[in-house]
Amino acid sequence: MKNNVNQISIDTVCATLSYALGVDAPMNATSKNTQLCEYIDRSLGGQKADRVFMYNPDAIAQWIYEKYNSKFESIRTDSVIEIPLCTVMPSVTPVCFGTMYTGAQPSVHGIQSYKKPVITIDTLFDALIRAGKKPAIVADKDSSMAHIYLERNMDYYFFDTVEEVNSKAQELIVSDKYDFIAVYNADYDAQMHRYSPEGKQALDALDANIKAFSTFCQMIEKHWKSHNTLVGFAMDHGCHEIDGKLGSHGLDMEEDLNIVHLYRAYSSI
Repeated sequence: MKNNVNQISIDTVCATLSYALGVDAPMNATSKNTQLCEYIDRSLGGQKADRVFMYNPDAIAQWIYEKYNSKFESIRTDSVIEIPLCTVMPSVTPVCFGTMYTGAQPSVHGIQSYKKPVITIDTLFDALIRAGKKPAIVADKDSSMAHIYLERNMDYYFFDTVEEVNSKAQELIVSDKYDFIAVYNADYDAQMHRYSPEGKQALDALDANIKAFSTFCQMIEKHWKSHNTLVGFAMDHGCHEIDGKLGSHGLDMEEDLNIVHLYRAYSSI
């Protein structure tokens, strides 16, 4: 089954986001994702983005994306690019998001199990701050994203509910004062663990993630017209069903490793 995993690693995301914004990548970041960089150049006419909005839903696997592809119609347009990626092992949330925003493998960024220490190596957030840009993270207060990137000179907005997270993200779009916003949503992961990846509750959470992202995109089109913008629907890892009709992840298997990121670039031209 491992022979079917995607060939491009999630560690390429970080340097690509740096490239999009025209800043130097973090010191330990691996190479850029060539396909996504070419898409950015083509969509923005060779210019750089001055806004990036990353929506980070948890645990939406490539096989879920493919099996329930019609659900994504509201966010998949002619201008959206699909980027198949392979996440890192162990395929659990803090490990994978640790790699997404450092560009480094787990052995380098230091999180190699389900623990949430503050990452001390250079990160995308550090690179943005050095370049004079303003990043922000909006997340559930108990989530990995609310812990592993703390202790930076940036803004953090942590809440008890996804409704509060989404509301704050909308507020930040309207305020238009951040160059980079990462918004984390754990709902699909939580329901998948309880009711299986294809349980009604999990699929309802998937629908809610898609609806939230669609709303964010509509607001970005309205309020960020003067900016070159890149938006991403960028999950951390996949999932699989286990005995008892429950869901899980963390294994070295296709279902857990394969994901598909969706990106769209908006040009101000």
